[in-house]
Amino acid sequence: MINLALAGIGEVALEHHVPAINSSSNWRLAATFSRKGFISGVDAYHDFSALLRSRDDIEAVSLCQPPKPRLQYAIAALQNNRHVMLEKPTGATISECLLLKRMAQQNNLCLFATWHSRKAHMVENARNWLADKKLKCLHIDWREDVRRWHDGQEWIWQPGGFGVFDPGINALSIVTYILPDPIYVTSARLEVPENRSTPIAAALTFGHPHNASATASFDWREQGEQSWSIEADTDAGLLVLNNGGSELFINGEKIDTAAKADTISSDAAMNTLGNEYRRLYERFYHLIQHKEIDMDLAPLQLVADAVLLGSRKTVEAFHY
Repeated sequence: MINLALAGIGEVALEHHVPAINSSSNWRLAATFSRKGFISGVDAYHDFSALLRSRDDIEAVSLCQPPKPRLQYAIAALQNNRHVMLEKPTGATISECLLLKRMAQQNNLCLFATWHSRKAHMVENARNWLADKKLKCLHIDWREDVRRWHDGQEWIWQPGGFGVFDPGINALSIVTYILPDPIYVTSARLEVPENRSTPIAAALTFGHPHNASATASFDWREQGEQSWSIEADTDAGLLVLNNGGSELFINGEKIDTAAKADTISSDAAMNTLGNEYRRLYERFYHLIQHKEIDMDLAPLQLVADAVLLGSRKTVEAFHY
């Protein structure tokens, strides 16, 4: 078993990381780092440097903080010869991610930039089906209620907090994985509340090497049925991924497998993310065994390009 430290003991860590770690025979949760949070029965540190100095038995660190403050902890962990796993979004900027990758390479360490939505139940099936198809049209529809999923989380509205791209990047992580050809942003419209720094909604248009039409709509103001869907119209028919990648339809027929536990309704969406996180920790373990780096920045690049190219529209103030 590998001794692991978990940093940033908030909702995501408690609901998804901890169950994934505890359910695996590959990992032992040996310590936590957080300003306030803790896990009963696990050594808790409030000083990250002290944790690294005093715990030579810990080989790896999983960082669950928001992207902007996470960088200093990732650098410290790599400088102290620890393998590092990064919660999504990978970082606040592409430059800092490339810095971390270079540090990991220089120190022969594992660095894992996670995209949990790529581990959703039917994503691999969608990738396999699309592999030899010609894309004609792609549309992403990612709409949810920010008060429901990010209630009171002020950091997401601050510079480096991503706003609606925090969930939107999940969709982009799936699309950049399942499409046989890359897409690139050609235009974007960002709707930013007058009292916030990051967008509450975004509409993106993409280019495609074979001239397929590709668009995305992200919105944090959806108070009805939550929607996390990707539609890909191809020369062999229509593929639809629903509920964040947990359900797959091809030409109207639902593709089913034996892993029923991953099939969800939008009301229960967050309850099954543990399946995705268990697969992430399986991947992290494999990377450490082989001293490999998995640092795919394609989803983050699309977000960065949308911000660079996007026009900004000021909309009404947002308050929790």
